Amino acid sequence: MPHQIAFSKMVMIHLYHTHRAATLQTALRASFSSTSSDINPTTGILERLQKQAQSDILALPECKARSDLYNFLSSKAGIPPQHPHTILDITPPKLPSSGYKHVLTQPQILMSLDAAMATFHLHVESRIAALCGQGFYTIGPCGEEMLASIGFALDPHVDAMALHYRHLSVSVVRQLRLGKKSLEDIILDRARGYVVSKLDPVTGGVHCAIGSAIDPSIDDNGGGDYVVTSTLASQCPPAVGRALGFSVADTIFQRNNPPSKKQVSFVTVGDGSIHNAHFLSAFNLARHARYRRTKCPVVFGVSDNGLSISYSTDGYADFLFTKSQSNPQATKQRDGIPLFKANGSDMFDVYDKTMQATAYSRKNSAPALVLYQALIRRFGHAATDRQHAYLDASVVDRMAESDVVASGIVQAVEQWSALTYSEALDRFHEIGQVVKRSFISAAEEPKITKRDDMIDRVSQLMMSVPRLPSDILVSSASDMFHSIQSDVKPTEREKRDVMRKQMTRCIGEAMESNVNVVYIGEDVKHGGYYLVTDGLASRFPGRVIDFPPDETTLLGAAMGFSHVGLVPIVEIPYAKYLDCGADMFYELAISNWLTNKQRPNGMIVRVQGFDKGVFGGNFHTHNMLSHIPPGVDVVCYSNGEDYVRGMRNAIVQAQSGRVVVVVDCTNLLNLRHLHSKDRGWETAYPTSKGNGMMSFHDVRQFGSTGKHLIVTYGNGVVTALRARRQLAEQQGISEDEIDIIDCPYLSDVPDGLREILSRDQYSDGAILFADICKEGPGSNPLSSMIMALRKDNLLPAKWGFVGASRTYNPLGNLCTFLNEDDVMQSFLSLSKQ
Repeated sequence: MPHQIAFSKMVMIHLYHTHRAATLQTALRASFSSTSSDINPTTGILERLQKQAQSDILALPECKARSDLYNFLSSKAGIPPQHPHTILDITPPKLPSSGYKHVLTQPQILMSLDAAMATFHLHVESRIAALCGQGFYTIGPCGEEMLASIGFALDPHVDAMALHYRHLSVSVVRQLRLGKKSLEDIILDRARGYVVSKLDPVTGGVHCAIGSAIDPSIDDNGGGDYVVTSTLASQCPPAVGRALGFSVADTIFQRNNPPSKKQVSFVTVGDGSIHNAHFLSAFNLARHARYRRTKCPVVFGVSDNGLSISYSTDGYADFLFTKSQSNPQATKQRDGIPLFKANGSDMFDVYDKTMQATAYSRKNSAPALVLYQALIRRFGHAATDRQHAYLDASVVDRMAESDVVASGIVQAVEQWSALTYSEALDRFHEIGQVVKRSFISAAEEPKITKRDDMIDRVSQLMMSVPRLPSDILVSSASDMFHSIQSDVKPTEREKRDVMRKQMTRCIGEAMESNVNVVYIGEDVKHGGYYLVTDGLASRFPGRVIDFPPDETTLLGAAMGFSHVGLVPIVEIPYAKYLDCGADMFYELAISNWLTNKQRPNGMIVRVQGFDKGVFGGNFHTHNMLSHIPPGVDVVCYSNGEDYVRGMRNAIVQAQSGRVVVVVDCTNLLNLRHLHSKDRGWETAYPTSKGNGMMSFHDVRQFGSTGKHLIVTYGNGVVTALRARRQLAEQQGISEDEIDIIDCPYLSDVPDGLREILSRDQYSDGAILFADICKEGPGSNPLSSMIMALRKDNLLPAKWGFVGASRTYNPLGNLCTFLNEDDVMQSFLSLSKQ
């Protein structure tokens, strides 16, 4: 009798599992089993396209792999498969001989598996959506899903994280731990990224990027998830910058965090990225900080799957870090960055080694590195990756069959009893359905359609600054700066001085008035190459900071500083050196656009060593402004008064999140005389009261009653004024006939210039644009300004352009720069037309 009861129970169990298997398999096949004639016109666009592309979808290796995993779990759960399938040979990771110092709890195991399953399903559906023309991002995380447990080694409320695009599962765990969104919401948000929905909370529909919406309670102190672009390893310099910035901000803002709440900056890359200059520069800066005992709690995570698309890295990551770094027991070495190696397919080892690394970094405020090994890439780098062109078919098949998610489930079931196979199967199916529904739903959501929306988001809103009155901005041809301190009583006026000294005083004023302003650069503590920061380091201890000579990490550090609540003024010693950090400069410029205004990088970039000079040659007298990307305000002032007022405005704009580049002409820094020994280019320091700021739309006029006009900026103002004097002396053209406009704002046509040109005062005369940058494409700002004015019909019939020679600048010679004769001859030629 007992045997009969036992047999009946077995039959019932078998019937239950058979019915359950049929239900699951039917649900799976139903996804793609309808023919085009079955399509309901009210069905969503992605559903309709999937049904039309049924055979192509089923042929995708990702779909085959998903089916194989369903069957594997069904078989393990005692459910017979419903159709032929590949039998997966899954071996769970072996327990390390030394065991684990830190062990995941059951809830952490289950959450890691949820994140891994969601990541896998998201990738499969992204390939399906792309095949149907509704998905636009197919770079795959497959093979690295079990890195999810990294998310438990960092405090989501304190630490900063910037993740490589393959490390989606880590982001999922991170967001789940914050507890503000369910897994379903997180999946929907990610699906929105793949199909570029405007409702994507990370980028607002312009890209598919790992990250999350900004949370002020976390991000205001530099924590949170930082969006990573598709530029290789560009997340690394800002990550080191955040690590360096934590202690600077803590000191300035007088934060006393307990040891357990000390922040860590965590950043991950792939093994291909370690060859890129962004990574190498950042890693070198972290080592440099360790050598100097500067606080820099950054943890690098490197996942090594042996391939950088088609290029085999062939164990180089292990060689590079093992040979060049100290081990955890040798951390007292001055140059030591401890190396922790983890089996990237073992969620327990991943968690354990990452915990050790972050604990070390948090305790010592020092860098560490985790190398995640034993990873196998599945399904290629992206949908466009032609693996069969560089790998044998057997290798491609073997890589596709190495299912790390299945391995993680086996590990959780058989080694840790965290769940049963039946529970794993149910969860895998449930998450798969959520992902599928999320893609279908997201594909119906609105997408970017308006160009104006794209333009609006390139930068934070420009702060409104009152325009200066004409009695300050307009002077006669004979009195250059009669307006200086016109709003100050004569007894309170100061003596005039050169531009450089007014700049130093102005930067000091900004740092005194704004506790979050810091000054960083190369050789800036002792005064810099042009003495602009002379004396500031002693006045503001800890806020004038020297960096080693590398513009990539300098600009990246500025980004990191801005993330922790600081407003950096970054000194680029010579304009040519901006080229060295150009890509990081573009990264900081695009951030506001990429994050839909959520992640601005408010800062001022001071570019010096620009234009005319006989010392240093071309590399220290660079005169091209090629780097004016969208979202950046570029100004170039000609005199001390405007510089002071303009810098005050720049500080206001940077505080609001804008990036302002201030370009300084070397020739003007110590210039005293305009004509002969007249001391005509010295100015007094304008008061901060009343008309204390110069907006981007203000332009200065030297003469306002003339028939002709010369538009220029920076050193070109002095050149134009001297050319006007020569025209009077040599050609008999009165200086009163030629007005000169000093137009400092170069990123767009300032309103002040438009207003002047709209008066038709110069309609019968000539307008000459004199640019101190080189003539030719991509070199100077006034050319694009001319086209904008032409488009708006604001230029008269006679207009012309003159710039510096389109060549390079020799040492000890001024022949290639814009000079008075260039301006004079161009004006004469134009006026005679």
